[in-house]
Amino acid sequence: MAAARRAADHAIVIAGNPNTGKSTLFNQLTGGSARVGNYPGITVERSRGRLTLPTAGEVEVLDSPGTYSLVARSPEEELSLEAIAGLPPLVRPDLVVITVDATQLARNLYLVLQIIELDVPVVVALNMVDALAQSGIELDIPAIARDLGVPVLPVVARRGEGIEALATAIDRTLAAPDEARAEWRWQPRASALAADIDAVAAAVPAAWHGGSERRRRALALWSLLSLAEAHHLQSVPQDLAELVLARRAAAARDGRDLEQEIIGGRYGWIDGHTDAFMRLQPAPLSLTDRIDRLMLHPVIGFGLFLALMTVVFQALFTGADPLIGLVESAVGAVGAAVGPLLGEGMLRDFVVNGVIEGVGAFLVFLPQILMLFLFVGLLEDCGYMSRVAVLMDRIMKRLGLHGRAFVPLLSGYACAVPAILATRTMERRRDRMITMLALPLMTCSARLPVYGLLIAALAPPWEETRFAQGLLMAAMYLFGTIMALIVAWVLGRTVLRGREVPLIIEMPPYRMPHWPTVLRMVLRRGTDFIKTAGTLILIASIGMWALLTFPQTGPAQEAAAARAAEAAAALEAAPAAGQPALAEALRLAENEAAAARARNSYAGRLGRWIEPVIAPLGFDWKIGIGVVGAFAAREVFVSTMGVVFGVGEVEDDTRSLREKMWADTWPDGRRVFTPLVCLSLMVFFALACQCFSTLAVVRRETGNWLWPGFMFAYMTTLAWVASFMVFQGGRLLGFA
Repeated sequence: MAAARRAADHAIVIAGNPNTGKSTLFNQLTGGSARVGNYPGITVERSRGRLTLPTAGEVEVLDSPGTYSLVARSPEEELSLEAIAGLPPLVRPDLVVITVDATQLARNLYLVLQIIELDVPVVVALNMVDALAQSGIELDIPAIARDLGVPVLPVVARRGEGIEALATAIDRTLAAPDEARAEWRWQPRASALAADIDAVAAAVPAAWHGGSERRRRALALWSLLSLAEAHHLQSVPQDLAELVLARRAAAARDGRDLEQEIIGGRYGWIDGHTDAFMRLQPAPLSLTDRIDRLMLHPVIGFGLFLALMTVVFQALFTGADPLIGLVESAVGAVGAAVGPLLGEGMLRDFVVNGVIEGVGAFLVFLPQILMLFLFVGLLEDCGYMSRVAVLMDRIMKRLGLHGRAFVPLLSGYACAVPAILATRTMERRRDRMITMLALPLMTCSARLPVYGLLIAALAPPWEETRFAQGLLMAAMYLFGTIMALIVAWVLGRTVLRGREVPLIIEMPPYRMPHWPTVLRMVLRRGTDFIKTAGTLILIASIGMWALLTFPQTGPAQEAAAARAAEAAAALEAAPAAGQPALAEALRLAENEAAAARARNSYAGRLGRWIEPVIAPLGFDWKIGIGVVGAFAAREVFVSTMGVVFGVGEVEDDTRSLREKMWADTWPDGRRVFTPLVCLSLMVFFALACQCFSTLAVVRRETGNWLWPGFMFAYMTTLAWVASFMVFQGGRLLGFA
């Protein structure tokens, strides 16, 4: 942020509880200037943007992580404090704009009091005032501003109402920051607590408080609440941590509850003022309450959730299929256009079959991935996902999994890497470990291209089976979720035992999604996915092409090539009447030569070497090549199949990858990709740990290779056993 600070006249931070419309407010203020990067030295995303004001000039705007308080017992919560307070390595902001949910005023004011204590200029954006009015409650905004001692502006962020007045208040506050600084709203009632604060304040680093006594005392108070025996905060000096632990131990011996004294002091002020802030008017049962009677019902609500997910996955096939066809046509057209320009030879084969076919096979499923991001974004923005968290908690707590794990597990539908980073919001290491180890079983977006390819290969492309395909896709997502919960249950009762803690989560009112925010999220996630996966795909495609191309000599290859040359010569010399039969013979000979080249290649040898291990699962050597390549990243399987079937066919074969897989056969003429084999392969991909990035991030979060190794071993074993049971069980039941 320091570099950004030098490029702008001022820097402000947008803070607030989760689900308060904080990111929507950020987008309204910054418009199209928002961009995403990482915090300095930390692989956690932050959004930054620019706001131009009449007096203050150009302002750098940072969207900080949402948090219920500044008490930090996890790295994610520590990051919120550093961003808001401007602790090193971040620069202190000139202003903090706190987004407050007007419908949850008392709970949100707790964070407001904490930030005011830090001696930074504060402006409160009172969001969702329209929803509050519908519930029959009217707020006395001037009274709130007077009692807090800082500017308070009503806004409706999703509709852009009040944004201009908020920008004016920001401009005015940056010109006169002392008008937005307030004294502590409460004071410690117990002299012992005041003594604790004074003692700890002496150990607060000068770089943290910058000479402000009020800020020094606020950070001392933060230390008393945040630093416990099991804290994992990296930036806290050792002498400060030891002093805090000593004061906490002394308080415990005296029978004092430090947390109750501090938290009770703040809420005592809130409880004594909030009644004066609100005027109640009779109002009927809100629409949100009426909807929640169904959505939170233990039976009806869960059934509605499953039905909604089925509709979503059905839409992924029905809505994305025309776009998939366009991408397939575009990839084929690019290959057809580039090939003649390169002439005959290895370079043409490398570009067309290695690069275009490999990467194109992956890009074909990008429309489905983007649609999945869109649907999840809409469900999050309308307030439904928090209801799903409550529904799932009823199941998760019986499995020994903390309710907060739902958010990382839900993020796992997109990608396991940021989902594992999201476990930092969980206080207990035991809960974090269980969630991290079970999370890769959630069906991430990298599996979507694999499922899309295999489900499409279950039936000929000309058959309309969209409804069945949508149901099967939903079933695979449900299967991954159930397996993740089962694994969490086993881990929680074996290697990671511990007590359960309750779920506390905010449930915002239902509202219309803010389309600009959702679309920006889809664009950002889609771009990140292409950048991350595209690099792996390109490298894997080139590597797989090389493995499938070399060596170029061998007895079987030479014999098949000779037969193809004889068939070509016979066709050229034959009269017109005999050419159709000879042309068919030439096609078969060329296919035989291509198959011989693929079998004799390094990749073919590897596939045949592992074939005895994967044959009980119904896989042949071609599938084996794809499975091995997919251990780098699951989505590589699709590009690998594109390269395998591209190299293994004659050059004028214009069929799509799905059609080639449908037509692929064993030497005895049996189809390779039967429904049973496709199902067995999907089960394997649902359970196997095929993502080096996931293993790397678990290594970084746990600090050693023991847990990533355990994850790889148990998931790979589970995948083989489950796939074996599916395929062999299906054969016993009479399925081919």
